[in-house]
Amino acid sequence: MGELDSAPMTSPTDDTASTAETDKARTGAFASRRPISRLTILRALVEVRMWWRDGVIADLDHVATIERVRGESLLTSRYIFMTAMSAGIAILGLLLSSPAVVIGAMLLSPLMNPILGTGFSLATGDADWLRRCGKALVAGSVFAILFCALIVYFSPLQTVTEEIAARTRPNLFDLLVALFSALAGSYAVIRGREGTIVGVAIATALMPPLAVVGFGLATFNWTVFGGALGLFITNLVTIGLTAALMARLYGFQSDMTHRQTRLQSMVMVAVFVSLAVPLGFSLRTIAWEANGQRIVNQEVAEAFTGRARVEQPIVNWAAEPVTIAASVFTPEFNPGADSEVAERLSQRLGRPVVVTIDQFQVGTDPGAAEQAALAQARVREAAEASERQIATLGQSVALIAGVARKDVMLDRENQTVQATAQPLAGLTLSGYRQLEQRLERTTPGWTVDLRPPLVALPEVTVGEEGLDDANTSRVALIGWAARRTGLRITLSGSESALAAVTQALGADARYIDTRTSGAGNTVTAAWSTAAGTVPD
Repeated sequence: MGELDSAPMTSPTDDTASTAETDKARTGAFASRRPISRLTILRALVEVRMWWRDGVIADLDHVATIERVRGESLLTSRYIFMTAMSAGIAILGLLLSSPAVVIGAMLLSPLMNPILGTGFSLATGDADWLRRCGKALVAGSVFAILFCALIVYFSPLQTVTEEIAARTRPNLFDLLVALFSALAGSYAVIRGREGTIVGVAIATALMPPLAVVGFGLATFNWTVFGGALGLFITNLVTIGLTAALMARLYGFQSDMTHRQTRLQSMVMVAVFVSLAVPLGFSLRTIAWEANGQRIVNQEVAEAFTGRARVEQPIVNWAAEPVTIAASVFTPEFNPGADSEVAERLSQRLGRPVVVTIDQFQVGTDPGAAEQAALAQARVREAAEASERQIATLGQSVALIAGVARKDVMLDRENQTVQATAQPLAGLTLSGYRQLEQRLERTTPGWTVDLRPPLVALPEVTVGEEGLDDANTSRVALIGWAARRTGLRITLSGSESALAAVTQALGADARYIDTRTSGAGNTVTAAWSTAAGTVPD
């Protein structure tokens, strides 16, 4: 009790006064603090710069890094060989539409080295190194384009595949991919972690665009040529300039003055902006088309019942007006679907639209539409396979005959292909017939009519027991040559030998003129000097 009695008593008034004094003291303390000054910010920046210079840049061996990058960025026989191998694999992967093969070409491509070398030479101001890197880059790029164009020119496959089309519309995202990849690649080179370059090579994909450029050159498809070339230039410039900025950031100094360095930086920024603006518009167009495709799918589906099955509509955005074609499997026809969908799409897209919808009536059971769609997909796949087979046959015939593809006549209705072969050194009449037979075996159901050049005809020997197998084959070869060319052939020999050969020719004897001479058992054949065509 004594302690309680001796404790001082406080009133509510005292507590209020004490709180007010505490708040006043705190307010005074905050008021006495000055705001962060510009000098404080500058001091912090100086400290960060000193840490970067003494703690990061000081640990780097700049001379060794420069020598390593320089040694891998110049024009050498190994560089050309690896460029050729990478280009060959890339174009074959693109023609086959095989992503795995295309990735393999990316891993082999040596083009990243001279591009990084270009960036480091810009940062250090080494004009001779820059010139040599540019020489290696130009030589490798031109060689890759021409090598790919040569492969495509002689290839029976010259169709624009999905892998090829994917590299013909560069956009802002491609620039960002190249930017981030270049940052990673430059860091890996500077810090001595070259294993990261493998991932950078896949991300930037320098060789596939060059291969597509070669494809466009060989097929005279300038849309593909220009689009792929734009993608390659985007990657090249972005990687080179980013490497230069990273090299300068990590202390790879040059002999240029401060004014020259600032001017170079301004030029780099201007180049980035000049690339980003058109690529941004391209990305905007692609995004608009993707959103438009979603709207088209939605409007076509809403024109039919929920049991209908809509195949992916095909939209030609480049047409004026925009054309849309779709196939619908539905249990109920909608006669006015074309006009209804066209009207709604014109309002939503803000552009005139022409819609063509092919409606296929199916049963009312739940799986009927899916089954019909699957059946049509199989028919379409078979038709596409047949078209590829026909295209391959035409290219093969043109290649073997030594003529242009336009000189090969394809009769789809009668499944017949015709071409007139050019003379090939060392190839006999029998060789031309074997080529024709080989082509027919590769395309069952088709008849190949290869017209041979007027090369030497074989001699036929009639034995005492008639024609043996070898001479029977020679007679058949003479008949084939007369039949294919439609020209008359003159046979010379004894009467009995001519009779045996003529009999063996059968129906092909109508192409033959005979001339009796001598009494031997050998029959010679020659193209008639006044050869005329034989009516069918």
